Parts: sequence; structure tokens; C-alpha cells
Amino acid sequence: MGKNKRLFDVFVPEHYDIFLDVNREHKTISGVSTITGEAKANQIQLNQKYLTVEDVTVDGKKVEFNYNDKDELITISSDKIGKIKLVVTYNAKLTDTMMGIYPSYYEVDGVKKQLVGTQFETTFARQAFPCVDEPEAKATFNLAVKYDEKDGETIISNEQEFKCENGIHYFKETVRMSTYLVAFVFGDMQKKLTKTKSGVEIGVFATKAHKANELDFALDIAKRSIEFYEDFYGTPYPLEHSYQVALPDFSAGAMENWGCVTYREAYLLVDPDNTSLDIKQLVATVIAHELAHQWFGDLVTMKWWDNLWLNESFANMMEYVAVDALEPSWKIWETFQTMETAAALRRDATDGVQSVHIMVNDPAEIDSIFDSAIVYAKGARLLVMVRALLGDDALRQGLKNYFAEYKYGNAQGQDLWEYLGQASGLNIGDIMDSWLEQPGYPVVRAGIEDGNLVLSQKQFFIGTGEDQGRLWQIPLNSNYLQVPKIMKDEKMIIGNYEELRAKNGVAFRLNVGNNSHFIVKYDQQLLDDILSEMDHLNNIDKLQLLQDLGLLAESQEISYADVLPLLVKEAESTSNIVNSKLYGTLAKIKIFATPDSAEEAAIKQFSKKLSESNAERLGVEPHAEESIDDNLTRPLILSASLYGDNPVIIAKLHELYLANTDKLADLNSDIRYFVLLNEIKNFENKDLFNTLFEKYAKEVDQNYKRDICLALTSVKNPDLLQLLIDKFKDASVIKPQDLLRWVAGILRNNHGQQKAWDWMRQEWPWLDKTVGGDMSFTSYISVVASTFDTPERLAEFKEFFDPKINVSGLTREIKMDTLVIENKVALIAKDKVAVNKAIKALLG
Repeated sequence: MGKNKRLFDVFVPEHYDIFLDVNREHKTISGVSTITGEAKANQIQLNQKYLTVEDVTVDGKKVEFNYNDKDELITISSDKIGKIKLVVTYNAKLTDTMMGIYPSYYEVDGVKKQLVGTQFETTFARQAFPCVDEPEAKATFNLAVKYDEKDGETIISNEQEFKCENGIHYFKETVRMSTYLVAFVFGDMQKKLTKTKSGVEIGVFATKAHKANELDFALDIAKRSIEFYEDFYGTPYPLEHSYQVALPDFSAGAMENWGCVTYREAYLLVDPDNTSLDIKQLVATVIAHELAHQWFGDLVTMKWWDNLWLNESFANMMEYVAVDALEPSWKIWETFQTMETAAALRRDATDGVQSVHIMVNDPAEIDSIFDSAIVYAKGARLLVMVRALLGDDALRQGLKNYFAEYKYGNAQGQDLWEYLGQASGLNIGDIMDSWLEQPGYPVVRAGIEDGNLVLSQKQFFIGTGEDQGRLWQIPLNSNYLQVPKIMKDEKMIIGNYEELRAKNGVAFRLNVGNNSHFIVKYDQQLLDDILSEMDHLNNIDKLQLLQDLGLLAESQEISYADVLPLLVKEAESTSNIVNSKLYGTLAKIKIFATPDSAEEAAIKQFSKKLSESNAERLGVEPHAEESIDDNLTRPLILSASLYGDNPVIIAKLHELYLANTDKLADLNSDIRYFVLLNEIKNFENKDLFNTLFEKYAKEVDQNYKRDICLALTSVKNPDLLQLLIDKFKDASVIKPQDLLRWVAGILRNNHGQQKAWDWMRQEWPWLDKTVGGDMSFTSYISVVASTFDTPERLAEFKEFFDPKINVSGLTREIKMDTLVIENKVALIAKDKVAVNKAIKALLG
């Protein structure tokens, strides 16, 4: 598709009547797509992919047409311009790609079953019915579905079903919406329903392989989320219902189909009797994210995919706003700091990264822009910055007016800034353009020159990067009132430092609260002043200090050896976010030791030393009276203790295993993984390995499946590792949606890395065919880069991926991940001696 060429420019759909006849047994689809719209030329085009088109009529007359899958188009000749009615009759196949209309597979009491659902984002509606498959081509839809129905089965869609005749289920006409939001699911499902204060029916649907009470948590969060958003946005939810559906096979995490939201089972269903707090937080934020989309993305949709951030960045911020309102005791904004902020800062520092707002035209490239660390995490962080500048009153008023203006239509970023600017009196667009249109972010250097406090900004890179002189409008958020709110220039002089220090009485700091998207490099005098007051800093301040110093170390601006003493200083912290950053930094320094070397033994001893105090304080098992911080910190401490071969923790976990050998699934989910990992790694329990692997395929609890996977992929025995790898292509054991976790687990295992890398290179064509259409496909490249750190591995990576560098959708990832490995190789060469010397000194 040529640049800026849109089918919508030539044919504007107004309404679709879609009939689908789906046969699960034969994996076939027969369809008729009737489209009313306005033709602006004698030749018009519709999107299609993998359809066999039998017949096309325009206003009842057969017309000539041709179609092909390469261009994903049907070209139709018509002698009429203006209002027309197109009817396309076609056939298609149900596939196992998890795109378009596809089956999910599961078992109940040993009986194999299927749940058929849809995934149309980004450009997969065209695999289900001919259409103008573009976000701006909004229309109304009447859906009629027939399928090989069995007793007790259910079908749901965007709107309510209003009749069923001759086995055909008819659904009410939808509001105006984009094609990628059309959805339906049918099969043998259980459900739970409730209603919001405003009368919206909330439902949760899942297969009957799950316990009924696993639907309760999602039902509660969904109900309260809809109620929260109606109030916060000042805009009613526009549909009769909001159904949340768990699909056994699902390529994405979740999808915001209007009124019929689909999820991976792991992101919707919660066992109320045994689910860890971090998983409950994850599920709650995913649900809140998708329901934020019902306004941001569904009610008002981006005009084109370049404004994807309008959907995703806002939903990513709003999930935290909502969950913080629903469950304030969770302190969910701390999770934002440890997850979203960390991901954004790391990814955005690699040269070649995309900007938040990025133009795409080729359908093959659209999926590649769904960079979770940029469009989701960075975009959300930028909007947190906007929220801080505006305040909630102006934000809510601006959003209310924005929804009123563009509801059932499309918008661009500037449209949003206009309404937020009107509500706040601030020129938000000017400030945000520098952040949205440019990749990367700045490091602000703070130093004393000729007695003056001086600030300067420059783009920050981890590794090599081409400095293009980019500047940002930076909300500085200083603790000194004399510092301007916004820094626009490359350099600014604040004033005499001694006078400023005396007036303020505390060490000078920037980005207080860690909400603005930049890091700070203080000169030694300013840094020493901050460190002298470290005991008085709050937990986010401490996290930020470790965060910025860690990034500066990765970029080789300072040495990791200078960061390590801070880890010792904070080793007894009871704050989850401080410990999260502390042990995240510890994980980074593992690259400075060759496996099974004396250096690795020292790092392990250092890990044991850092974690001993908290390990003794917390114990191995959670208890009801402990704080949320302690609950979330324990997994960090157990992980560090096991890496450090702490004999006390190893023995206690082994005792727990011996006491629960016949009921491992019932172990507390906060620590179950560590019990299994300890047995597999430290006791080489082959019987347990075989039991767990056999259990994995039949287990329906997704969290337990995750624990099993992470434990098994840590095994040292080469024969057992090969047994796992031999099952990678067996979907009856490892579903394609879960394969990345298994591959990543063995790649990170020093005893299995070579085997996993060999398999990936050999089976790349199969991987491409099986999961290549998935928007997370590039993660198979990035997970390799995350584990490679030697010159030899770098050469192998380049040898394999360089020939693929021009494959649409892979180019940016391959280039960036090559830089990621190159940087680690250079960092090790530069810093290894100093780091290992520092560790030896700290061990005493």
C-alpha cells in the first residue's frame, strides 16, 4: 500500500450486514458481507486476506473483480459513483494462527473442546469479512452467525443478541465503530453477571474447565472500573453491556473489542483461594486498561495507526489511575515506577528506537509499532507528566469535552491537546511535541561552574548513539523553588550555588517524584550532598537515585563499581520499590562474571550477603499480618537467596516441598515457584521434573503453569533440557501463545542456552509461520539479545539476523538488539575488573 493511500479515500462504508457460517469440524467459514457506502470512483477496493471470493454485486448486478493476498485487496469495477450496496460472497478457513476467526483448544474432564473467538486488531478483520479495514472507516454493523451448535453452547458479541432463527444468531446493530473492534465468541461457556450503578450489564465468561469462583475477581474489578470511568470521564459508557471473555488461546494479553473484551485466561481469571498479590494487581490493571479503551480507542479512535499512542498510552496511564482509586492500599503507582518507568527508560535509551508518534503505512509494519516499552510505558509516563502539569480537574474537563466532540468518530493527537489546553490554559501541544515526535530522552547534567548551579540537557544513550542535537521541554520538578518549571534550552544557569543551598537547606535534586521522562547526572559535589542525606529520602527518591546511577553505569558514564556500595547501604530496606531496584541492579552485574567462575562465586556470595537480613526478617512463608511491601519483597529476597546459595533458605524451601509433595498446587502462590525451583536446581529431582512436565499440559491454572515452566527451564541436566525443547512444536503440550516463555527460560539457563539458540535458528521458518503474525513476534529477537553478552554470541546473532534485517516489521528490532549486545560486550570489557574488585572489597 503506497504512502498515505487509504481505501477510505475512495469508498466510505456506512453500514455492514455480515453473515458468517462457521463449521468447527471442517474448519471452514462461509460468509456474505453486504456493505452500504459511498463510492467516490468507478473502481473501488476492499481489504481481504486469505478469502476465496465467489461473487461480487453492486446494487444487485454482478461486476468484475480481482483479488490477491499479497496486496490484501479486492479490486471491484463499478459504473456507479455515489451511494452503492456491495455484496461479496466468499469462503475462508479457520486457522490456528490466533488471528481473524480462530479456535481455542481446551479439555474438560478429558474431553477435548473448542471455543471460537476473534482477534481483529490490527488488520485481521479482513481475514473474516471483506471490508475497509482502516480505523477511520467507522460504520455500523449487523452481525448474524451460524455455527455447528451443540446443546448448552453460548454466543456473545459487541451487542446483545435479539433473535435466533434457523440456527442463525442475530445481534443488534452496533454503534459506529472501527472494523478491528468487531468481535464474537461462541462455545460452551460459563458466565457471571452483575450491573453497574448506571445499569450497564457486566459479564465475565470462561470455559467450564475453570472453577466458577475464578470469575468473581474480574467481575468486581470490571464493574467498579466502568463506574469509575463514567465518573472520571464525565461520559456515560455507551453500550448495554461490557463482557470480559477468557480465551484458552490468545496471542495478545487482552483486546478491547467494544462490549466484548477478550483476554488470555491468565489475565482475567483469579483463584480467590491462592493467587499472589502481584498477580491480582496484574489482572486488575489489565482489566482497567481494556475498559479505559472503551472510551479511549473505541468511542474515540485514532484516525490512523501512527496515533496508536492515543489509544494505548492513555489506557496505560488510566489503568493505574483507576486501580489506585479502586484499591488504594495496593500503592499501585509504586508498581508503575518499577515496571513502566524502568521499561521505558531502558528501551528509550537505545539508538534507533521509535518515537511514540510514528508513521506507518505497510500493514506488515503496523504490528511492529506496538512497542510496549514506548507506545505503552513511555507514552503513559509522558501522560503522567501531563497530568501533573494540568491537575485532575482540568484533565477531566478536557477529556469530557474531547469525548463530546469526537464520540463515534476519529481524532489525532493535536485534537486532544486542543481540548486539554482549553481546560487548563496551558499550551500542552508545544510541550508534548518534543516528547512524542522525537525518540529518546535527555540526561540533565547538574553541576557547579564558577560557583553557579548550571543545568544542561543532551540525549542519553546506552551504548553508541548518533547525537542529533535534540532538545526537550523538560518539567524539571526541582526541590529548589528558584529552578524554572520547564527547561527548553540546552543550558541554563540557575544562580550562585552556595546561596541556593543556604536558602533551601537541603541537597539539590531534580525530577522529584520521578515522573518526568529524563535522568539526572549530578557532579560529584552535588551527588555527595544527596548521599549524605540519603537516610532522609523517601522510597521513590531512593529508587530514582539507584535507577539513574544504574543507567549511567550501563552507558559507561560511571562505573558499576561506584553503584555497588549503595546496594549495601540499602540492603536492609523494607520498601518493595527500593528492593526491586536494588535486586534489579544486582541482576545486571551478573554479566561481569563467566558462569562457574571465581567471579561468579563472589557475586553469588554478594547476593547472599545483601539478602540475608531481609531473608531472616521475612522468613520463607507469607503470613496474614504482614504489609504489602513485605509480601511483594519476599520473592525478590528468595530469588537473591537461591542465587546466593543461602543454605538456610534452601533447607526451608526443601522442607516445604517434602511436606507438600502430594499437594504442590496448593502451596502458597507467592512462594510456590521458589519451592519448585529449589528442588529442580539444588536437589536435581528428576521424578518431580517428570511429574511437573506431565502436569503442565493438563493444568488449567495459568499461574501454576507459569511456575512450572519457570522451574523446569532452570534444570541443569542436558537430557531433560532437550526433552523440553523437543516439545516446543507440540501445541498439545506447549501452546504457541506460551512458547516464548519456554524459549526465554532456556536461553537464560547457562546449561541450555546453546540448545535453545540452535533450536531457534533451525526452526525460524516454523516460528515465523506459527507466530509470525503476532504483534509480539519481535520478542523472540529481543529475548535472545537480553541473554547474549559475549563477542562470540554477538557474531552469531549478527550472522543469523543480518540477512533478515530488511524483513518488514523486523528491521528496527534487529538493529536495536544488535546495539544492545554490542553495548554489553563493550561494558564488560571496560568495567569487569573494577566491578569484581569492588565486590571483593565489599565482601571483606
